[in-house]
Amino acid sequence: MGIRTIRYDKLVRDRIPEIIESDGKTAEIEILDDREYRRCLDEKLGEELNEYLESGKLEELADIMEVIYALVDLEGTSRDEFERIRAEKEADRGGFSKRFFLKEVRIEDK
Repeated sequence: MGIRTIRYDKLVRDRIPEIIESDGKTAEIEILDDREYRRCLDEKLGEELNEYLESGKLEELADIMEVIYALVDLEGTSRDEFERIRAEKEADRGGFSKRFFLKEVRIEDK
C-alpha cells in the first residue's frame, strides 16, 4: 500500500486545507503573491461562471460572489464601497429587472 497523490494546482477556499487534514490526508499549499493571486482569482471566476452556466444553481452564484469579493479586497476596496459603485451604476444606467432585450437601434441620417 503506497501513497497516492492527486494534483490540483488551483486556488481553494481558506478552510479546504484544514478540511483535507481533518480527513487524515496531507495538503501541500503555497501562499500566493498578489500577481499570482489575481491570476488565480481570474481563473477561478471563469471556473465558477462555467459551473453556474452548466448547473444554473444558486450555490454557484454564491461562489462567484465570493471570488468577486476576493477581487474587491485585493483592489483595496471595501465591500461597502463596491456596493456604492454598483448602486451608483444602477442609478445611472439601471439594472436588469425590466428584462429589456435590445434588438436594434435605428438612426435616421440627416
